[in-house]
Amino acid sequence: MELTADVIKREPSKIFRWLILLFVSLAMFGNYYVYDSISPLADLLSKQLHFHDSDIGILNAIYSIPNVFMVLIGGIIIDKFGTRISSFVFALLCLLGASLTAVSGTLTFMAAGRLIFGLGAESLIVAVTTIMGKWFKGKELSFAFGLNLTLARLGSFAALNSPSWGKAFYNNWQIPLVVAASIATISVLSVIVYWGMDVYASKKFILGDVAKQDEVHFKEIFSFSKSYWFVVMLCVTFYSAIFPFQTFAVKFFMEVHGTTREFGGFLSSMLTLSAMILTPLFGLFVDYYGKRSLLMMIGSLILVPVYLLMAYTKVSLFVPMAMMGLSFSLIPAVMWPSVTIIVEESKLGTAYGLMTMIQNIGLAGFNLLIGWANDFSGGYTMGMWIFSILGFSGMLFSFLLRRSELGPKGHGLEKGFSKSA
Repeated sequence: MELTADVIKREPSKIFRWLILLFVSLAMFGNYYVYDSISPLADLLSKQLHFHDSDIGILNAIYSIPNVFMVLIGGIIIDKFGTRISSFVFALLCLLGASLTAVSGTLTFMAAGRLIFGLGAESLIVAVTTIMGKWFKGKELSFAFGLNLTLARLGSFAALNSPSWGKAFYNNWQIPLVVAASIATISVLSVIVYWGMDVYASKKFILGDVAKQDEVHFKEIFSFSKSYWFVVMLCVTFYSAIFPFQTFAVKFFMEVHGTTREFGGFLSSMLTLSAMILTPLFGLFVDYYGKRSLLMMIGSLILVPVYLLMAYTKVSLFVPMAMMGLSFSLIPAVMWPSVTIIVEESKLGTAYGLMTMIQNIGLAGFNLLIGWANDFSGGYTMGMWIFSILGFSGMLFSFLLRRSELGPKGHGLEKGFSKSA
């Protein structure tokens, strides 16, 4: 009786855990804002700095290129040394990179800044994802992931709508990037607060910490199950259909559909806004009722037609963007927490690092490919077909995942926690 009371006394309260969630999510807010600060600037970069679409593509592609290797290394670092110091170093790299991007209008200087920012940003995402896997379990897991993504995407929403709330910034290409660098300080400060809270918790509470590996064997990477690899392939095809589109979305809306920069930014932010609202709700739903691989399949199916609708029809842009927002809400809410079910705790950092590494191969390649396709074809139709093919590929991988999970070697992705205590 006394032992039980002592354990209950020393367990972290729900309020404490949700405060942890708040501060790591604020770190992601700054991260997401800086990433999406390029899209509303695309036409100014073309007019004032004479950048081509391929140059603009490079600014987001180079963000992803170092992460082909860095996020896997970052995941291993997290497993070896813990999330506190790792997340702090990664947040500092984000601030340094964002600051460097704003210093000069030469492509080389700006690309160097985006490269340094990318080195920190994706690894910070891996660190925060690992933190979430440590602090939230069972029926709270997907809901917590959803809330984290909501606050993170508030950064994207703010950046994409900055031509509206910060219209005066957009007389010159440099001022919005200075604002983005200032917002990157939020990430650093939030990680410092998290570090202090985590140190306090380790002294005062009984924690189910993520086990650390004494030694990392790279061959273990290839021992992950088929289900894990299907999730990884869904991840790379899904995000390659979303983020490279957003790189050029505002410019596309302005040039093809005749919108203003402000309205184009709002349209692009629609998928972020819908995700902010719906992702936690989808997370809560899947925590209780399961059907994870089926929901990922449905989310992929919704994405397939949206780009061709924008390219070939006169349908209101609100329709395809709402469909994309629904997909962008559903798939991440289910996909990222699924890894914690498929992979054992001691390898979570490595698993998320590997997943993000392969995701960045796709993002780097498709940002470059879409920029080239736009310049080569003199328009956007070729790129829209590429995005549609990616959506179909994501649906295929989610179908293979569902078939694998319904077999004898499934990990329980289709199960919920509705009957849990």
